[in-house]
Amino acid sequence: MLPFLTVEFGSASSSHAAGAAAREAVAAARDIVAKLVGAASPNEIVFTSGGTEGDNWALRGAIAGTDKRHIVISTVEHEAVRNMAALLELEGCEVTRVAVDGEGILDLDELRASLRLDTAIVSLMTANNETGVRFPIREAAAVVHEHSDALFHTDAVNAVGKMPLHSHDAGVDLLSISGHKFHAPKGIGALYIRNGVGLPSCAIGGGQEAGRRAGTEAVHQIAGLGAAAKLAFEQPCYDTVGELRKRLEDGILTSISCSSVNGSREYRLPNTANISFENLNGEMIMHLLDEAGICVSTGSACNDAHKRSSATLAAMNVPFSKAMGSIRFSLGRYNTHEEISKVLETLPPIITRLQTMAA
Repeated sequence: MLPFLTVEFGSASSSHAAGAAAREAVAAARDIVAKLVGAASPNEIVFTSGGTEGDNWALRGAIAGTDKRHIVISTVEHEAVRNMAALLELEGCEVTRVAVDGEGILDLDELRASLRLDTAIVSLMTANNETGVRFPIREAAAVVHEHSDALFHTDAVNAVGKMPLHSHDAGVDLLSISGHKFHAPKGIGALYIRNGVGLPSCAIGGGQEAGRRAGTEAVHQIAGLGAAAKLAFEQPCYDTVGELRKRLEDGILTSISCSSVNGSREYRLPNTANISFENLNGEMIMHLLDEAGICVSTGSACNDAHKRSSATLAAMNVPFSKAMGSIRFSLGRYNTHEEISKVLETLPPIITRLQTMAA
């Protein structure tokens, strides 16, 4: 990224020599991102500001210029999909929300039954951001295309770099990714748009991104996305990260009796563990771990006063006594066994302390 922040100031859209390096960097990034997501061609990749923009664009673009006003999503989608669908619902669209079971697994029969002649788009995440549970995207896309004329979009923000993606071969029409989920900078992402899908432009102006997203290219961000995509594509780390996660998860479940895993342990990303500590407060666990130099997130935005857990855990019917104490551990290629050991040494005393306070 540094040359495009320090010495290479030419625009990638310019035709003069000063823009040559920028053009080359953008083209190289587009090529490797296409390979990472399994696109058939680099021209199917449009750079965005991240997953939220891609998700919003896919849903709003799918209903633009058509009289179809039916949208299908799952009950556990990220807010970028869930809230956009709710907004479109207020604007006159009808939204069907397909359920998941207690392990977060999508019901394909319910998906099939939800499809209609006026369904414009089906948007189902590749993997859940809280639990890491994977959806059967290839099978879901086949169901959608066999029983409707709807576009099929998948939010792959949490899956990219953590599992192989096969956009073209899986029958996906639109796919969103965000760079910061696989070591690229924040504020950059991409939307895969299958050739032949007539998605309207998300920004009107110049002819950048083949006329699909106007505005001068953020070359430094795009170069960073390309570098991260190259690392993820050429040096996948699914097995090594999965080994770390297994050691962490097994250690917690063995040493802390009130702990349990939320979501399927079979159909899951290798890096994610969503663990509940029953009758404890996840926010307190997170802050005490943070004081010890361990960064985690609460698996649910719980509110004790209103007995409300996250949309994902609620959709899975996780009891509030467990949802309120859920923590998400997210691992990556740069985590180490020493860090896992530190968590396994630090967490049990924290849980014991909180249990004592709650007694």
